[in-house]
Amino acid sequence: MRRLRGLWAKGPIKGVALLATFFLVVGACSSGDDDSGGITSSVAEERGFTQDQIDAALTTYMPSGEIDPYIMFASGGQGGQVIVIGVPSMRILKVIGVFTPEPWQGWGYGAKGTEEVLAQGQVNGRDVLWADTHHPALSETAGDYDGQYLFINDKANARIAVIDLRDFETKQIIKNPVAIVDHGGTKVTPNTEWVIEGGQYATPHGWEYAPISSYESDYKGMVTFWKFDREAGRIDESSSFAMELPPYWQDLCDAGKLVSEGWVFCGSFNTELATGGIEDGNPPFEAGASARDNDYLHVINLDKAAEVASAGNTFDVNGFPMISLQTSIDEGLLYFVPEPKSPHGSDVAPGGDYIVVSGKLDPHVTIYSFEKMMTAIDTENWTLDQFGVPVLDFDSVMEAQIEVGLGPLHTEFDDQGYAYTSLFLDSAVARWSLGPPYNDAWELIGTVPVHYNIGHLSTAEGDTVSPDGDFLVAMNKWSIDRFFHPGPLLPQNFQLVDISGPGDDMSVLYDMPIGMGEPHYGQIIKADKLSPWDFYPGVGFDPHTMSIDPNAPVAGNERIERNGDQVEIWSTAIRSHFTPEIIEIQAGDHVVWHITNIEQSVDSTHGFTIPGYNINLSLEPGETATIEFEADMDGVFPFYCTEFCSALHLEMMGYFLVKP
Repeated sequence: MRRLRGLWAKGPIKGVALLATFFLVVGACSSGDDDSGGITSSVAEERGFTQDQIDAALTTYMPSGEIDPYIMFASGGQGGQVIVIGVPSMRILKVIGVFTPEPWQGWGYGAKGTEEVLAQGQVNGRDVLWADTHHPALSETAGDYDGQYLFINDKANARIAVIDLRDFETKQIIKNPVAIVDHGGTKVTPNTEWVIEGGQYATPHGWEYAPISSYESDYKGMVTFWKFDREAGRIDESSSFAMELPPYWQDLCDAGKLVSEGWVFCGSFNTELATGGIEDGNPPFEAGASARDNDYLHVINLDKAAEVASAGNTFDVNGFPMISLQTSIDEGLLYFVPEPKSPHGSDVAPGGDYIVVSGKLDPHVTIYSFEKMMTAIDTENWTLDQFGVPVLDFDSVMEAQIEVGLGPLHTEFDDQGYAYTSLFLDSAVARWSLGPPYNDAWELIGTVPVHYNIGHLSTAEGDTVSPDGDFLVAMNKWSIDRFFHPGPLLPQNFQLVDISGPGDDMSVLYDMPIGMGEPHYGQIIKADKLSPWDFYPGVGFDPHTMSIDPNAPVAGNERIERNGDQVEIWSTAIRSHFTPEIIEIQAGDHVVWHITNIEQSVDSTHGFTIPGYNINLSLEPGETATIEFEADMDGVFPFYCTEFCSALHLEMMGYFLVKP
């Protein structure tokens, strides 16, 4: 009941509808006097529902036509996409095509705009049409999500993508010219001036070769800072730069905020410089890279680094500017702090005053004070690592340590001054209180079991200066016995956790199987911060230039023109026909086909496909697209609308005739 009252107060859930449903069901379960009560009561009795289960069901239930108060953007893992999920209903709303062709949206199946964006992600001219997406990040203004853009990284190929949240489409893919693999993207600075792409496994820069025997000298770490041009909605490569780092394995980064704005914090591991080689009798990586008690939190003065890069104090890697490690040392851009063994990222508290780190092989969370870091830097309270980087004194910068459980990984925050840390080995989420000025003491409050082996977790607006609380999503790697077994490959499990109560009052509300790759991380934004278009603003709109295409077909200018062996077609689509409907060409012709959906009403999408030619488009209202191909197969090809659009949908077709 507490949950429902809280949701009613917070909107935009219609609390009246939820509470009415609650009293109907509870009343029915307690009394079988009338027909509806008897039916409901018997269902609850037959299925053995408890009152807590009924409460959980009501909390997650969204009546038809009502909209979730929160939207989660989760990485799609090996699917290479982004998954859009309503919270608390946990309904999948969309899968955004990013690095991988996605047929429903026609992403990568003939439309020149989508083909061109995917081609931006080529590696040495080679198409790489899969990805391992890890860390989506929403654009921010003054440290709060603003709902305008979303960024996502591809760990496998060191790529970054930009998604415009006006139409939920990918607009840009950047291949990192320095690194072949990354992991620590794509958190943003508080006003989205920079998108941060941390590295992962040390390699020679520029994708070059060096023998493993020269690891210490030729292998490097890196972090890249991509300048974001908000007006253009694109990353500005010409104003971006990278920093050379020691050959430790850099991990997930987080940007400072409020008091720590202008600084960036990146976890790392393998400060042992382990090189593996189990086949030769050497310690395996998991042992060699976990031998020391401490790794290093990387503390980077981004504001000063940007000045150094802008002044040209860089060297060139594949045409991209990089600040050398020595320059970073000389200019005071980089510092290290000892952190617990095998950490996995760093998380900045809402006030920017504390940085939280967890070591996978240490049962504590370690909290560092930004103010104490600055004091240690000012007083040069440091030693040097083997590469000459200042290592700040641990005791002088550590604020607190709290024992939370086994296998701590990631931490997010709420509006009550609590922090939440995922416990991989314990399969649980720990709630602990931040000390002053948030609460009186640093202490563990309690834990809630999840199922099973949680990796990341996400709280509502939990990465911002003003988290919301209410809900947490545990992103569990294993599901084991939670769902039907669809063969040996089981889905991951997103579990919705209620965190709206005080103290250790937390409970799992919902299990959500994710059977489309292994998602890693997500961010949850208030739905009312998003303002997606209902349809494109004008007939003939090109989603990739975000403007009207003056060459777009519109009603009345449909035509077919031949120039030698090139045939150019201007077509329109509207319920329930294409114009023109009969197109006849010669085998070997080069075809340029423009097509516009001239509808301007909500949800009036049309599809377009030519069988056999691997062409499939999704044309949202007002959208125009161009396909270009060689008509190298003769025959009769019925083209048709693939999106069920009207009662005469099956009649919405035409013939593409290719003469031998």
